[in-house]
Amino acid sequence: MSVEVPRRIVLLRHAKADWPQVSDHDRPLAERGRKDAPVAGRWLAGAGITPELTLCSTATRARETWKLCAPELPRRPKTVYDERLYEASVGELIAVINGVDDEVRDLMLVGHNPAVHGLADALAGRAEGDALARMNRLGYPTSAIAVLSLTGTWKSVEHGVATLVAFWTPYE
Repeated sequence: MSVEVPRRIVLLRHAKADWPQVSDHDRPLAERGRKDAPVAGRWLAGAGITPELTLCSTATRARETWKLCAPELPRRPKTVYDERLYEASVGELIAVINGVDDEVRDLMLVGHNPAVHGLADALAGRAEGDALARMNRLGYPTSAIAVLSLTGTWKSVEHGVATLVAFWTPYE
């Protein structure tokens, strides 16, 4: 594919998790999270966003979020559960993105804060409307989605290369 191919990165923070006496990695969704995750999927479908590839953290709350979100899409994307997304830094997330095959045009990551918010902020060299201000004011709550557009290869993704075109949260 050409370097000028338009691409999108969709960043979904997992839905609200519960706090039972289990390891952090094994925390399940809370009732609110089980309600919000399908709403996030409906927003994606309504916005015409169906990623070709979803990379999802292996943490229980992220996997449960994706399993409730994905059925709301017109078609289910290929999904890879990737342990590198759990407790990842912004730099580690960029490295994961850099390894995506260039045949993929629309990529979704389902992960955790603070890295998801940090990644959206780091990649967004520009923003449409008030998307960046809203994202930073709201602090990237659970189930929030940032949509970033860029051109180039996945290997060329680095700080400031994208435009934040949308920011959505179920809490506004």
